[in-house]
Amino acid sequence: MFRNISLFLLSIFACTACTSPSSVHDLRCENLIDPLSIDSDLPRLSWKNQFSKGEKQTAYQLLAATDSKLLQENKADLWNSGKVASQTSVMVNYAGKPLNKRTLVYWKVRVWKTGDEPSAWSSVACFGTSLTDAELQAAAYIGFPKDAGNPQSPFMCRQFDWDGNGRALLYVNSLGNHEVYLNGVKVGDQVLAPAMSQFNKRSLYLTYDVTPYLTKGGNDLLIWLGRGWYVPGLPGVVYEGPLVKARLDAWQQGTWRSLVLTDENWKTVESAYSGLGNGKPHHFGGEWMDASMLPDDMTTPSLDRLNWISAAKIEVPAHAVSPQMTECNRITETIKAQNIKKINDSTYLVDMGTTLTGWATIQFPPLQKGQKIRLKYGDHFGANGELNNMGHEDIYIASGKKNETFYSKFNYHSFQYITISNLQIQPKTDAITGSRIQTGYEQTSSFQCSDADLNAIHDIVRNALRNLSLGGYLVDCSHIERLGYGGDGNASTETAQTMFDLSPLYANWMQAWADCIREDGGMPHTAPNPYSAGGGPYWCGFIITASWRTYVNYNDSRLLERYYPQMQQWLGYVDKYSVDGLLKPWPETNYRGWYLGDWACPTGVDQTNPLSIDVVNNSFICVCYEKMEKIAKLLGKEADAIKYAEIAKQWRLRVQENFYSTETGIYATGSQIDLVFPMLAGVTPKSLLPKVTENLFVETEQNRKGHIACGLVGIPVITEWAVKNHQPDWIYSMLKKRDYPGYLYMIDNGATSTWEHWNGERSRIHNCYNGIGSWFYQAVGGIRPDENEAGYRKIWIDPQIPTGVTWAKTSKNTPYGEVALDWTLNDSILTMDLTVPSGSTAYVILPEKIAEYTLDAKTLPKEGATVAIEGGKYRLEFNIK
Repeated sequence: MFRNISLFLLSIFACTACTSPSSVHDLRCENLIDPLSIDSDLPRLSWKNQFSKGEKQTAYQLLAATDSKLLQENKADLWNSGKVASQTSVMVNYAGKPLNKRTLVYWKVRVWKTGDEPSAWSSVACFGTSLTDAELQAAAYIGFPKDAGNPQSPFMCRQFDWDGNGRALLYVNSLGNHEVYLNGVKVGDQVLAPAMSQFNKRSLYLTYDVTPYLTKGGNDLLIWLGRGWYVPGLPGVVYEGPLVKARLDAWQQGTWRSLVLTDENWKTVESAYSGLGNGKPHHFGGEWMDASMLPDDMTTPSLDRLNWISAAKIEVPAHAVSPQMTECNRITETIKAQNIKKINDSTYLVDMGTTLTGWATIQFPPLQKGQKIRLKYGDHFGANGELNNMGHEDIYIASGKKNETFYSKFNYHSFQYITISNLQIQPKTDAITGSRIQTGYEQTSSFQCSDADLNAIHDIVRNALRNLSLGGYLVDCSHIERLGYGGDGNASTETAQTMFDLSPLYANWMQAWADCIREDGGMPHTAPNPYSAGGGPYWCGFIITASWRTYVNYNDSRLLERYYPQMQQWLGYVDKYSVDGLLKPWPETNYRGWYLGDWACPTGVDQTNPLSIDVVNNSFICVCYEKMEKIAKLLGKEADAIKYAEIAKQWRLRVQENFYSTETGIYATGSQIDLVFPMLAGVTPKSLLPKVTENLFVETEQNRKGHIACGLVGIPVITEWAVKNHQPDWIYSMLKKRDYPGYLYMIDNGATSTWEHWNGERSRIHNCYNGIGSWFYQAVGGIRPDENEAGYRKIWIDPQIPTGVTWAKTSKNTPYGEVALDWTLNDSILTMDLTVPSGSTAYVILPEKIAEYTLDAKTLPKEGATVAIEGGKYRLEFNIK
């Protein structure tokens, strides 16, 4: 069977084809690789080019067809673009024949470059359009019957015949998590699928190509369900256990033939797993695994020995059902336990050596049948010496057989430590591993410099974000709340999108925000929004700022196009609660609590001061209107752009008038965020910028002893301001402080991820303070995108070198390819090794005091503030004495 799968995946059905080597590679549809169901009939297609130094794409030709065999210029039955004069290779609009629902489209591309020389054709890629509503409704939601018990992880099974013809696709829409098995083999490498959604508004379906798993004749299809977030009491949850709707169809002779639909003819049985905890914040619990109930494997003989009963057909309220448009969760790293310490005769403490989010796998020494092993997970130890467990535990009931192993299935934990109790024999270190789980995005960046402290800070930020990005969104903390807070998202978006390729993840997340808006324009503080959570305007306006940053970083404008109405609606809500032209606290609701300015500030900073709250929130509203002006221009809505520009102008004037003191030269309370946010938002008149900046430095050095003195909102605000205003030494000096509060204080106290609070309270895997991460790439690394030519088509190269740092190596994989800058400062000689991707232009900002510089060993006079460099590898040298 496995051999057949391997051979099949090399065949034409795997969306690949053998061609001569091409400079065109990494073909994507909607930023996904070969998606089998997309939510658009007018998709955008992208590719990367690899050319010789200085060469550019000048034209492209796209072919699209219903069969890969038709991908020839005179046979492509969907689209032959012909030679299109264009340098565009990112988000090219499909312009072929209208696509019907459930169409599989095969496509390839070739390009022309400087000199009118065509490339070889790319390999073949594919995408599929979505199901029709009728096709979705033909299948029923099924689950385990209420009168037979309440298992939270049941098997659902159906046998069917296949004649061996056609490509077979399985569509699975589960309310809760699922895994798919065909003829005893797990389909795909997805785990904890699907991504998150707002169940009372939307659920997602996944599409699997199951052709290589089928056999001619009889087949067994098993869908294993887990509750995930589908727990009673949350919006849209109508059943006590997980549910699934699925259909399996084969493409035969130009039409789809149904092989299987979910209905009451399916069989179900309780599995070895059940849930612990109630599946809600602070009580996510874990899993109970009774090993005596495990089948030997998933093959037909083993499954036939189980006590199957008929599945129940369940009515579910109408809601949107759409294809998942982000990658699935996957295991991205396996981490071996670093140390095991014996606590007493039957309890052991396991240290994984780092924090991770995911699963633990433990191979036990011999156990007695019925022996109950308890596993508790935590990210640190409290002052009392107790593990900070937050209710996370698993229980394993032994079967008494050889080689017993515990592994998680439909829950996960965030942890560094595990206590194993009621185990008389110490397990071996190599018998315990952790599986890190993330949304399956690409990790697209690297940073390292001469300062070990900066490297360590960068690494804990990166590790934190990896631990917080599963389920198609970014959560605040993955073990206490697991909520997609907009404030935490705003705080980390620029960092996360710089470090990782998150365009699909943000597509899924922004869809949830749009689904969660209320009729009056009110926004929650989290999306999905299962219940009320705390925050403020900085949380609610995330749909504006995150959609804009996604466009800037990936040249992906669809979020702006789709959710512009919701952005406008929310700004109408802001206007409703504005008094004399300034936003004031709005009422708490049953879906949203609190009215914050900054949050999680260090001791001594009064984040509750009404003046600070008002200046922070109204500065943010200025930013939102500024972004809306840009969005409206991009969408061709000129009247809106003029309107938003005027509103932003007047709002800035009112913030300046109401919160600035001409006597002291400070805003509001004079805290770091109160001083910086008005400057960043364009409130501060140019004539006052030097004075406010000087007061900022005085506040930092004299009142805060040179430390960071802000929280979740303040960190990204001061970071962005420092990058835009070339203040690397100010940030660097704060980062180098080893005592409280600071990142090195975290690291010196054992941190491998950033914390929720500067003093280490509650969570030590959190999204509060990750906004600093972009500084490593954009300031020290010297690589910044340009808003006017999005997706790094135009790149600014401008390393901001803190005193004492002598080299940095930075890279970022952009939509056009990798940009990398390796600079060294040796006495007064600054050397840059620069890689620019094909299709991008890098603008190197030349040092102010130089008269000349060398480019690839050729001495050139300085003629202007920048030098433009096309794709390729280059070396530049400057004498900056």
